[in-house]
Amino acid sequence: MRCRNRNTLLPAQSTFPINITRISYYEVLNATNNFDEENLIGIGSIGSVYKGIFSNGMIAAIKVFNLDLESADMSFYTECNILSNISLRNLVKVISNCSNLDLKALVLEYMPNGNLNKWLHSSNSYLNIAQRLEIMIDVASALEYIHHGYPSPIVHCDLKPINILLDEDMVAHVADFGISKLFT
Repeated sequence: MRCRNRNTLLPAQSTFPINITRISYYEVLNATNNFDEENLIGIGSIGSVYKGIFSNGMIAAIKVFNLDLESADMSFYTECNILSNISLRNLVKVISNCSNLDLKALVLEYMPNGNLNKWLHSSNSYLNIAQRLEIMIDVASALEYIHHGYPSPIVHCDLKPINILLDEDMVAHVADFGISKLFT
């Protein structure tokens, strides 16, 4: 684990280029190998998340909303609205989105160490006390920012270990803003 100075907000190390253009339905299909089960990272109440590798080498997490669910549209637009307007190293970053009649998907920064739930409840993964404390500070920083550091307070409404993602340096990122509330 790499040491970090928590008093300095460093730009997040990322696996994607800074300037991204809109991603098409076919690019998402190709990146996920037609939504192959081998690329499935997780399944949630509103859809599925796949690991995608794009033709330019970019690795991303692709959150695909289940359009058969009535709440999927609202959840998609809520996440797009909130995540595209905020930037903090402890919040998952939106790279792009894909929206058409057949597919609504968010292309997100990929977190190679998965979610916190895996690390807390798996016999194969272990977090020492220092790592746990750093993760708590990361999550607290994200919550402080969305509650007090953003012009309109945001309430996450679904904070749980499965929605805390860990990057390659074990830095925690709060994810899944689908049922969040933006107070204006």
